Amino acid sequence: MISLRNSVGMLSNVSRQLIQTISFHGLRIQGLRVGNTEIPNDKRLETSLQHVYGIGRSRAHQILCDLNIGNKLTKELTGVELNSLREEVSRYLTGEDLRRCIKNDVERLVDIQCYRGIRHSQGLPCRGQRTSTNARTRKGKRVAIPGKKKPTR
Repeated sequence: MISLRNSVGMLSNVSRQLIQTISFHGLRIQGLRVGNTEIPNDKRLETSLQHVYGIGRSRAHQILCDLNIGNKLTKELTGVELNSLREEVSRYLTGEDLRRCIKNDVERLVDIQCYRGIRHSQGLPCRGQRTSTNARTRKGKRVAIPGKKKPTR
């Protein structure tokens, strides 16, 4: 049984090496696929995990601590480590599932017409920030009002 596990690990390592070198019409694959996102090969694992939507610095560190994997380069992962990493990332709500969940939450707020829902529908900040002088991120670029003159000094 032990030799079978070792051979499976070796097969996954060989297949990973083959996948990394395959090119499609001149485009070369440069990363591993984890959490429906391609993470870069040339970065440390803790940094490259942050390319998955929904995984930040603290969660990436927590995942690596749970798996007892050092913060090495992504291309140095073995097949067994890669499979365990994929399983651990799949436990969390990430990627399109997280986007869909957030979108549904905002739609629910808009539907029930609460204060936060109204602010979302109007495109204004909904966490108590001032809007008289700031909030340019939510309000968009400034629009000049025709007919309004600047005060003279």
